[in-house]
Amino acid sequence: MRLIDTHCHLYDEKAFPDSRSSVAEAAAAGVDRLVVVGIDSETSKQAIALADGFPGVYAVVGWHPTSAGEYSRAALGEIEKMLAHPKVVAVGEIGLDFYWDKSTPEQQYVCLEDQLDLASRCDKPVVFHCRDANDELITFLERRPPHPYLFHCFSGDAGHAERAVKLDCYFGVDGPITYPKNDELRSIFAFLPADRIVVETDSPYMAPVPNRGKRNRPAWVTYVNESLARARRISVDECAELTTANAERFFRLS
Repeated sequence: MRLIDTHCHLYDEKAFPDSRSSVAEAAAAGVDRLVVVGIDSETSKQAIALADGFPGVYAVVGWHPTSAGEYSRAALGEIEKMLAHPKVVAVGEIGLDFYWDKSTPEQQYVCLEDQLDLASRCDKPVVFHCRDANDELITFLERRPPHPYLFHCFSGDAGHAERAVKLDCYFGVDGPITYPKNDELRSIFAFLPADRIVVETDSPYMAPVPNRGKRNRPAWVTYVNESLARARRISVDECAELTTANAERFFRLS
C-alpha cells in the first residue's frame, strides 16, 4: 500500500523537531510522499527547503487567508519566483477564513484574487483553505474560469459539495472523518466522485482516532484512508490506490 499525505506542515519545528525521522516514520507506514504546505512567504520557503531535502517531499506555496493582513504585491512576486522551483506543485493554501478575526474580508479577497490570477498565469493547481466561508468562496469561484482546485480539509455541507463538484474540484479529507459523531462528513465523502478525493493529515493538527488530541503526524494518514474506505465500502488497498492516483493527477506527480 502506497499513500500520499497531500497536506502537512512539516516545517513546524515544535511539532516536528526531527523532520528526517517524521519522513522515515511515514515511509515505514506506506506514506512515501508528503506535500508540505506554506501559509506565507517564510513558511513557503521552509516548505521548499524540505522538498529539496527529501526525494518524496513536495511544496505548496502561498498566503493563507489569516495571513492576508501582512500580504502585499511584493509578497506575490516572491511566491511567483518560488513557483519556478521544480518541486513546487501548487499555489496554497489560499482562500477565505471568516472564523478567525486575523484579517478583514477585504484583505482576504485581494490576497485570494491575486493568487488565483497568479496560479492561472503559471498554470499551477490551487489548494484552498476555507473555514466558515464555503458559500462565499464557491460563489467567487463560480464567477471565474475553470481551474484545478482542491478544497483542503473539506468542511462544507452536501450542498456545498454538489456545487464544488460542478466546478470539477478535488476534496481533501483528514482526521475529522474518523471522529465518531461525524456521520455527515462520512456520508458526503461516500457520494463524492471517486476520482476527486485525496487523503491528508494537516499535521500537526486534527489527529485522527485513535490518536485524537495528540500532535498529528504524516504517518497517521493511514487512519484517514481506513475511515474513507469504510465510508465508501471499498477495501483499504483499493482506497489507497484510488487516492494516490488522484493526488498524482492533481499535483502532476510522476
